[in-house]
Amino acid sequence: MKKLLSLLLAVLMVVSLSACGKKEETPTDTPDAAPTTDVYEVAVVTDVGQLNDGGFNQYTFEGAKLFAEANGYNYNYYAPANGTDATDNDRIDAMRLAIENGAKVIVTPGFMQATALQTVAAESPDVKFVFVDGWALGLPNVTAISYKEQEAGYFAGYAAAKDGYTKLAGTFGGAGTNAACNRYAYGYVQGIEAAAAELGTTCDVTISFLYGAAFSASTELQTQVSGWYNNGTEVVFSCGGSMLQSVKAAAAETQNGKIIGVDVDQASESDRVITSACKGLSASVQLVLTEWNNGEWDAKLADQCSVLGAAENSTEIPTASGSWRFNTFTVDEYKALFDKVVAGEVTPLDNVSDNMSTQASWDALTADFSHVNLTVEE
Repeated sequence: MKKLLSLLLAVLMVVSLSACGKKEETPTDTPDAAPTTDVYEVAVVTDVGQLNDGGFNQYTFEGAKLFAEANGYNYNYYAPANGTDATDNDRIDAMRLAIENGAKVIVTPGFMQATALQTVAAESPDVKFVFVDGWALGLPNVTAISYKEQEAGYFAGYAAAKDGYTKLAGTFGGAGTNAACNRYAYGYVQGIEAAAAELGTTCDVTISFLYGAAFSASTELQTQVSGWYNNGTEVVFSCGGSMLQSVKAAAAETQNGKIIGVDVDQASESDRVITSACKGLSASVQLVLTEWNNGEWDAKLADQCSVLGAAENSTEIPTASGSWRFNTFTVDEYKALFDKVVAGEVTPLDNVSDNMSTQASWDALTADFSHVNLTVEE
């Protein structure tokens, strides 16, 4: 009897386990089996650094968030592993994770995303990718955004000269071969020239690409900028990532040395920052995502690079009260200039050469610098 009871119990256990196993393998038919909160249609894969970096990551995500909330999409961001030491493989993994989580469009800020984009976009043709501050990659599901940096540089140079500064300088990343930095530099000098001509003055301007190859801080850069300030330079345009740290250190050694920031509003970095030549990252991301949402991808975005400027609210200098640090130049005067650029009445030139680090290359550019004594340090 005991043997029979044991055998029956064993059979029941096998049947019970088999039933449990079958239930786990068979998907439920209920429509809410996969919570919608696990699907994020709009994704941002960040560049190196933190999300709230006060720069490309933060403002790109802000644009994606504002678009998604306005149009009923779920959104999320994905930070590649290893932080500032992230590799192409880390970026690839982050993009693939975004796709696994349901991304229909992925926004990627920064030029370092190019290699990962070429890999993941090629293997995921149904997903769309927005390459911020990038270029066309030859893939129909990738679109790029670039900027008219010459406009932002023009605004900053014009404002500084109009405010009465007559001895200005700029240190630029990319060793003279980075197109964006070249456009910033060229626009900066054009803006100074225009303001000096209106005021009937002459400005001394020194431009250098010597210590910006890696866009990083260095003792050599700090020494150079300290020399400028000690020789009477009033304002230095710091154009290139963490190069700002060297310029800040040099300015701190002086009584009145001022700084112009780049890409985003850098007023919070130092009370010496009088303005910043900015890209409208949030506005530009919202614009392109709206075009995608409106079904305009094939007609306007596929394998294209949208070059955006003041007309698209994508180049500017900041006008917030905490960021506006000019003494005599007013916000209304700036807005009047901005409107002229939007209308095409003022058009900063962008015909930069392949290498602007030599005086000869500047001489080949088409611009009237009769009110600027221009020195290019080689």
